[in-house]
Order: sequence, then structure tokens, then C-alpha cells
Amino acid sequence: MKQPLLTLALMGSVLASWSQAKNFIDQPYLETSARADTLVTPDRIFLEIRLQESDSKGRTSLQELEQGMAARLKAIGIDLEKQLTVSDLSSDFQKYFLRSQDILKEKVFELLVYDAQTAGRVLYELERTGISNVRLERTEYAEMDALRDTLKAQAVRRAQRQGRIMVEAIGQNLGKALYISDSGFTVINNMKGRAAEVMMSADEPESVYVALPADFDKIRVEAGVQVKFALE
Repeated sequence: MKQPLLTLALMGSVLASWSQAKNFIDQPYLETSARADTLVTPDRIFLEIRLQESDSKGRTSLQELEQGMAARLKAIGIDLEKQLTVSDLSSDFQKYFLRSQDILKEKVFELLVYDAQTAGRVLYELERTGISNVRLERTEYAEMDALRDTLKAQAVRRAQRQGRIMVEAIGQNLGKALYISDSGFTVINNMKGRAAEVMMSADEPESVYVALPADFDKIRVEAGVQVKFALE
């Protein structure tokens, strides 16, 4: 006799759940979606600096190139311990050219700077040191997580405003939210900039250095939601 009672209890639970879902579907509701977006200036700019002995005039050694780079970066206020890291070291895998038996040594660094003006100054200073193999690796926005939360909240409030406008047009009132769905978070980063442009050559005195207005394309960030509101 216990098994039928258990079966009845399970059936009752299923029917109750179905009834709640049916009540949600059957009651009058409004469904709307909304998005919130903004543009932010990247404040974490990563440059790849590649040092190669073969690229330097007079076969400057890799160690000398590295020392020269460190000295120039320190001179413009770069914190080497916090902002400069080794991203690849291929000098352990020395490549030999059969004709001259020359050894190509290479070392790759990643440098973090916080604005386009500093990035442009870094390019200029490295060029003065004989280092020209520098490229923009990526750009980021440091407070992206907080921005995501802010945009999601804005999207929900926008959905509520849209819903209120629609229901008031037919003489009804917007009730509480019955369902909220996250439609996703999108980051569009074209990673373009003008940091490499300067108004002087590396042979001119440092005192006349003037950088052109430099900036990177802003990062576009979007968040979307879907919301169902009860109609009253």
C-alpha cells in the first residue's frame, strides 16, 4: 500500500509544478528586450617589443639591446618590475645560418602602458636605441567587470521604461517582473591607434620631442536583457 501512496504524492507534485507554469503562461504579461551600451577609452595598452641581434646595426649584442631598452624606459618613468615582462625567449633555440654560421638570438618582451601618449613616447625612445620591432599587441579596459554590471542594470531599467510606455498606451499598468533573462555582454575592440606618430626624427635633440595628439579607438561595450512583466 505504500507504493501507490508514493506514486500519488509524486503525481501531485508534478501537477502542482505544471499548474504554476500554466499560471505564469496564462496570466497577462508583456515581454520586452533592451540593450545598454557605451564607449570607453582603453587604459591598459600592451606593446610587444622584439629584440634581435641581427636587426641591430653593428651586431649589438642582445644583452646590450636589453640594457639600452631598460635605461630608456626607466628614463621616461616606466616601472620595469610592474610593467615589463618576458613573453618569449627563443635564444635557447639558437638558429644557425649554414653559410656564415651566424647565430640569431631573440628575446620578446611585453610592456604595459596606460595611455596612448606614453605608448608613442615608448616607440620614440626605443627607436633612438636602435629598437624598431615594436607592435601593438592588445588593449583593455581595467574596470570591465564593474562596467558590465552597470550596463546590465541600465538595460533592465530601460526595459521597464519601455514596458511602461507600451502598457500605458492601452490604459493598463505595468506590474512586477515575472522573468529576466541575460541576453549577453559584447565587447567590440578594434585596437587601432595613432601612438606611433611623432613630429621629429630620432636624430634630433630630445628637448624638441613633440608627440602628435594620440589615442586609440574606444572600446564599445554592450549588454542586453529580456524581461517579462505582469500586466495589471
